Amino acid sequence: MSHQEGQPVVIVERSSGIGSFLWGAIIGAGAALLLAPRSGEETREVLREKGRRLRDKAEDTRDDLQARLEGGYDRAKARVEEKFERARRNIGDTGAGARDAVKAGKAAVHSARDELERRLAAAKASRETADDGPEDDDYDDESEDEATA
Repeated sequence: MSHQEGQPVVIVERSSGIGSFLWGAIIGAGAALLLAPRSGEETREVLREKGRRLRDKAEDTRDDLQARLEGGYDRAKARVEEKFERARRNIGDTGAGARDAVKAGKAAVHSARDELERRLAAAKASRETADDGPEDDDYDDESEDEATA
């Protein structure tokens, strides 16, 4: 194929890239050793100290989170117990109110019964006195019959 002016040219290299990677790693390690502000022992000590601080911070965070969760659980448990106790009292109050209403109803029934019995006795007594009295009513009825005849 011939190359014509104005057309782009593509060059393909068939290298695996491992060699380039190794050369880059070697050059980077050398530069790190030359430019490192501390010795290897100092760097390891700094890393250990940072690791300890990170672990301590993680433990503190864990303890704080655990305390928050326990506190939230305790508060939620207290609220549920309070609402349960309030409902139990309301049910008890309602039961006591119902018992009082039943007692009042029974008292009203007994009072009404006593009043009815008293009136019935009074009505019977007045009827008996009316039946035992003079027979003026019969006499008046006979005179009226004669007057109408």
